[in-house]
Amino acid sequence: MDFKPDYMNITDAAYNRKAKRLPLYEHSISTVHMERILNKQLANLINGNYTDKLEYFKWLCEFYKIMGYDTVSFEVAIRAVFPNGGALDKHVTPAISTREDFNNYPWDEIPSLFLKSSDESFWALKQSLPAGMKMIGGPGYGIFECIQDLVGYMDLCIMSYEEPELYSDIFKNMRKLFVKIWKNFLDNHSDMCAVARMGDDLGYKSNTMLSAEDIKKYIVPGYADVVSLAHSYNLPFLLHSCGNIFNVMDEIINVAKINAKHSNEDQIAPFPVWVEKYGDLIGNFGGVDADVLCRMDKPQLKEYISDVLAKVSAEKGIAFGTGNSVPDYVPTENYINMIEIVREYRKG
Repeated sequence: MDFKPDYMNITDAAYNRKAKRLPLYEHSISTVHMERILNKQLANLINGNYTDKLEYFKWLCEFYKIMGYDTVSFEVAIRAVFPNGGALDKHVTPAISTREDFNNYPWDEIPSLFLKSSDESFWALKQSLPAGMKMIGGPGYGIFECIQDLVGYMDLCIMSYEEPELYSDIFKNMRKLFVKIWKNFLDNHSDMCAVARMGDDLGYKSNTMLSAEDIKKYIVPGYADVVSLAHSYNLPFLLHSCGNIFNVMDEIINVAKINAKHSNEDQIAPFPVWVEKYGDLIGNFGGVDADVLCRMDKPQLKEYISDVLAKVSAEKGIAFGTGNSVPDYVPTENYINMIEIVREYRKG
């Protein structure tokens, strides 16, 4: 029998309700795996004209459907349109290092630049979604990551001590920018969303990348703005954030008012720990440590997944997949194994 997606499974999980069927979820899946599984070259189609984009999303939706997902994960990166951006992950001179840089930066141009870069893709996806399926995502990257893309992480940390007023003003401007970009997206595309999502990695294995106080003061209020917007369009909000962020989770839940959270790594805390800590308050998306997915054969992986699901499957608000994403270095066979194990499990 053909799989019939039902986006309400993900929406229910995000609202911390018990879904009718345990939904599969990934933050992202490399197109390397999609091309191998579909036997179709599709990655470059997204960069073509509108007809190419329609072809891309036809196959993207087909992939998610045949693998048993209820939603398509898709985002367009905000930081990709930043003039002179790239300090997040490239060896480039930061766009903003001084007050003069800040004052001269074309903040007001970015919403229109993002609209120009993203709107065709969002419309093409909307036109391609099969019955019962919606998207999860939206404007990609979060407030902290986008600031790093303009300032650089190390320079941002130094700025917090040497130029605290500039440091504060950069967060304020990014917060305003996110509201404009997200409002424009939701005005046009909220109808195809099952869940609005932001990805913003705040931590590493032992702590947060900024002090908990600064995250609470400068980042969480920006999250609250975007979450409130999503809620005004009757959408739940999912935060993807890697790292050990336990010391700011109370504010992320109670001040930002997210509905669900994704990302887990066993060295920080296995997925059942997140569910035990926060399952009464928010939905929890994740499950399989990415390193485990890379290393384990199918019998080992089945034992691992069965153990995790035994601990969490009775709980509400669960969507299952990796605790991070499925990058190209994960063996495609291992990813398929995970999907087959979970789909077999949910048959009962």
